[in-house]
Amino acid sequence: MRPVRTGCRPRRAAALVGAAVAGLLLAGCGLQPATSYVPDAGPGSIQPIDGVDGAPLTVTSKNFSEQLILGKISVLAAQAAGFEVTDLTNAPGSQPARDLVLSGEADLTWEYTGTAWLAFLGKEAGIPDQREQWTAVRDADVPNGLVWGEPAPLNNTYAMAVRTEAIPELGGITTMSGLAQLPPEQRTFCVEAEFNSRADGMTPMLEHYGLERGAPTGVPDGNIGIYDTGAIYGATDTGACNFGEVFATDGRIDALGLTLLEDDRGFFPAYNAAPVYFGETLEEFPELQEVMGSIAPVLTDEALRRMNLQVDVEGEEPADVAFDFMVDNGFITRP
Repeated sequence: MRPVRTGCRPRRAAALVGAAVAGLLLAGCGLQPATSYVPDAGPGSIQPIDGVDGAPLTVTSKNFSEQLILGKISVLAAQAAGFEVTDLTNAPGSQPARDLVLSGEADLTWEYTGTAWLAFLGKEAGIPDQREQWTAVRDADVPNGLVWGEPAPLNNTYAMAVRTEAIPELGGITTMSGLAQLPPEQRTFCVEAEFNSRADGMTPMLEHYGLERGAPTGVPDGNIGIYDTGAIYGATDTGACNFGEVFATDGRIDALGLTLLEDDRGFFPAYNAAPVYFGETLEEFPELQEVMGSIAPVLTDEALRRMNLQVDVEGEEPADVAFDFMVDNGFITRP
């Protein structure tokens, strides 16, 4: 019989966690944040794990809508599996959420493969192939005591979006390579300042697809407008540009009727989400990986765009959106 962990205790020395994280660690001792609400649920296809019997488990996430949704899904799943869950979703940023799991003060989070590879592991370039990127991150994080579960299909990478109604005017374009077939005056872009200047951003993207930035026959500099991130979606929708730089799982893509161009030559790095566990937790409860692994396959780009839309556009609570998703897919039931 496995030992059941109780109380608030460090399982590994925390590595330079900041003050914000230290505040969250207090929540692990019983003070959960106000955002810890999830609706009551009964078991569905996720059943209590034998031997769990209310063992403590802490879930964390970053503080934006998609991460809150993924975090609440994990909270609901872990509760259905029989854990007594401490909800530390809504951590203030990427590094604080990771530090919680590295220190062992959280047991589970969802992370993006490209983020971990580039930001946490310090690699210079991402890997466009989704499986290769996940495998590389999984192997690189082993020395850090982290275990990566199987990735979800959702790939929250950069993408180029076009107004759906403008596609016929643009020669029926559906792929990024189709940009080279357009006349220069139709190659107009709305991008954020960071993407415009980063080493894996606008200029190398154009080069990758055979277009020279600044050239009259390529993409003249006047064809590129710099916008705040949130403003790009509306500017693309209203025709301020033909192509807008977006994130592939943003709910505004569906809300505004935008279409994503296929990255058919594989320029953008993979940013698949996957559950990441504190390794010692899985040694105690290896079945937890099966629980999250049953959910991952239905977390598609389309599913996350729909749920992000419900939160960001329609104003629903992430916990309620996550609850409906879990019920609709049979993972849990309504009480």
